[in-house]
Amino acid sequence: MKKVILDVDTGIDDALALVYALHSPELEVLGITTCFGNHTVEQTTKNTLKVLELLNRTDIPVAKGAREPVFRRNDKGPSSFHGSDGLACAPLPEPKTEPLNEHAADFIVRMVRTYPHEVTLIPVGPLTNLALAVMKDPSIARLVKNVTLMGGAVFHPGNYTPVAEANIYADPEAAELVFRSGMPVTMVGLDVTMKTLLPRSVLDEWRKIGTPLGRFLTHITEFYMDAYLKFYPSIGGCALHDPLAVGAVIDPSFVKTERLYVQVDTEGEISKGRTVADLRPGHPEPNVDVCTEVDAERFLRHFLDRMSRPGS
Repeated sequence: MKKVILDVDTGIDDALALVYALHSPELEVLGITTCFGNHTVEQTTKNTLKVLELLNRTDIPVAKGAREPVFRRNDKGPSSFHGSDGLACAPLPEPKTEPLNEHAADFIVRMVRTYPHEVTLIPVGPLTNLALAVMKDPSIARLVKNVTLMGGAVFHPGNYTPVAEANIYADPEAAELVFRSGMPVTMVGLDVTMKTLLPRSVLDEWRKIGTPLGRFLTHITEFYMDAYLKFYPSIGGCALHDPLAVGAVIDPSFVKTERLYVQVDTEGEISKGRTVADLRPGHPEPNVDVCTEVDAERFLRHFLDRMSRPGS
């Protein structure tokens, strides 16, 4: 089993990623850390606890993290794609469990030091918690097995600005710090996530499951697909951004990568948050494995099989 920590800003696709990860026996989820992003960190933490209680996985520790970017004020508000509470106002009870009395960055440092060279981090929101962890203890950079993040775009347009993907835009300085940290980074960006499309027909399949989880998945995904219609009217469903990052850890053969030098624009008035790759061969030294291709059909089959497993 692969030891992982998911770092989330739990909105709809984060929730799908959590279910996918916790239904995958290949992964040992050491804990979940939360961040601002799709909503405030207070709300994303509450959403995370709700999902874990729905899955009867209150054994998984949750550590609340950053409320704001590392070095600047947050100018990215809650995302309309996820509804007013981040989970499409799904009818879930208020959580009975509480997060740890430990900041997410401290939890990451503690787990990486407890399991050196074994922990894969899967950040699917802003990279603030991970940047804070490296700032607290730079030595963890050489102890992390891998960072497989959902964020960025090299050959695809942005989804928050014309050139910037939302997670990177939310805290570009944090992303630049992570990319320069020396940690092995795999970037699962819009170049591949916009090719992994969940069709609307899956909603009928999830309705037939007839369980609380099936109803929850149907509710949030239908809302998400409706939001996609406004911006991508021809897509016929929604992209599986955060779940693909989880899938790339479960089975790296779902994606093909190209090793490139990637830098984050932190200052451009128009280009802030853009992940810029130097495509010149051999210069400078590559620092990121950028996902450029995905076996979307095989990944989608795997994802759907895990989401609707018996007893869900």
